[in-house]
Amino acid sequence: MVPPGELLPDVLPTDRLFENAKARPPIREELRRVRNLRSAVAVASMYLQVAVVLVGAVTVAHPLGYAVAFVLCGRTIVQCNTLAHEAVHRTLFSNRTVNDVVGKWLLSCPAFVPFELYRRGHIAHHRDEMGPEEPDVPLYARYPITPASLRRKLMRDALGITGFTLLRGLFRGLRRARTRPAAARIIGTQVVLVALATVVGRPELYLLWIVPYLTQWRVTNRLRAIAEHGGMERNRDRRATTHVVRQTPIARFLMVPYNIGLHIEHHVDMGIPCWNLPAMHRELRASGWVPDVLVYPNYRSLWRKLASAEATA
Repeated sequence: MVPPGELLPDVLPTDRLFENAKARPPIREELRRVRNLRSAVAVASMYLQVAVVLVGAVTVAHPLGYAVAFVLCGRTIVQCNTLAHEAVHRTLFSNRTVNDVVGKWLLSCPAFVPFELYRRGHIAHHRDEMGPEEPDVPLYARYPITPASLRRKLMRDALGITGFTLLRGLFRGLRRARTRPAAARIIGTQVVLVALATVVGRPELYLLWIVPYLTQWRVTNRLRAIAEHGGMERNRDRRATTHVVRQTPIARFLMVPYNIGLHIEHHVDMGIPCWNLPAMHRELRASGWVPDVLVYPNYRSLWRKLASAEATA
């Protein structure tokens, strides 16, 4: 899965990028500018969307309406996790207190994310991808795999097996002093969500939150994670650690909102807010550091390659 060296042109540094592909000042300062208003609108609109979806499902009161609501609530969980990821990097809001309060209580806890623990592990991921402290190796190690193996993984995700395993782990976290505060916050937030649904007279609406989390989100998360780093290697050159995929409208809507699919750009400089990643993408492409040959035309083509191993007898 790692591109051969001849496909990785040695074109850096340039007058705009350093040798490690980070932008030079003052380009970097502009790329790292946090867009508070845009982030606030994103968080507010996400909550408005899920409210409209739930009201619409109740109003239509039809199985098809609930099915659509299920998929759209699953998308909201993707959005929640993506914006929480921004807050983990402190690129959602310029004020650290606002960034962490919103990231923890409005984004991470509703989406079952232990904010502080995730921050610690995720920064380790950025510090040394595929290194000895890498927390995400189980998601994307040993690729490519066989098509049957990928189907089994996705089936476990889609049936909720993976989700229930993680949910049990959340409750077990209450037993350990180190994880108890984060687990209690998440469980308490879910109790509040159930209470809100009960207050409006429709406690069953909570199923449109937790069931997509246990199923749809697990599938989405695996497919996105392997598309980011599946089969890559530990290397100082980010082009050997991170895939590059052309972003399509459907993928951006369902799986990689808020530019999170521009992942090599994020790994080149994790201090760039998601809103500015397209500008970083243009810099990398214009320099020739990310040539056309490295760019997968869509996620399907990459997933096919990730599942291209031959079965062994």
